[in-house]
Amino acid sequence: MEIIRFADLKPEPWRNGGGVTRQLASQPGAASTRDGAWDWRVSIADVSKAGDFSAFPGMERVLTVVEGELLLLSVDGAEHPLEKYRPFRFPGGASTHASLPTGDIRDLNVITRAGRFKGFTSIIELSKKRAKPIFEGQLGILLQGQATAAEGTEEPEALARYDAVVGSDVDTPDVLGRGFLAVVSIDPVEDESVEDEPGSE
Repeated sequence: MEIIRFADLKPEPWRNGGGVTRQLASQPGAASTRDGAWDWRVSIADVSKAGDFSAFPGMERVLTVVEGELLLLSVDGAEHPLEKYRPFRFPGGASTHASLPTGDIRDLNVITRAGRFKGFTSIIELSKKRAKPIFEGQLGILLQGQATAAEGTEEPEALARYDAVVGSDVDTPDVLGRGFLAVVSIDPVEDESVEDEPGSE
């Protein structure tokens, strides 16, 4: 079982200097959050001042406020109030400006390359009686509360806030506890432009 420990992640400044990001995972693995040489990336950002977001042309973003009350996001001139635990999808290349009417926030970012991957974020309430499995292509990120992750007959491992459990279809890890978990799913996009060759099944 693979657990990404948030405390071990190195904070890096945004490309435009407006905040700090900690990268949980990316494909392919990137040496820096700023190199943009990935097809998808999952990260947690601290936003402490109003300003513009970095642009990611050709990408799609799903942003979820996970700490703090409200983020007011202006996307290509249209304002969107983002409340805690409500994922919001928007184009990565859009002109995006953030305001903080209630103070600092922390957000969970899922960025995927359009046409190759599609990202989804679901916020679920954990249970001590009913385990939440984390499958291949998913990350389970503890947002609040106390929880453990276990794989098969292994001893459960305690999760700290913002630790991420990497999913698997072989020995699927289960998360149990009390609190809230973000389940991020990264799904490959099938190329519909490729037609079957004659005689193929």
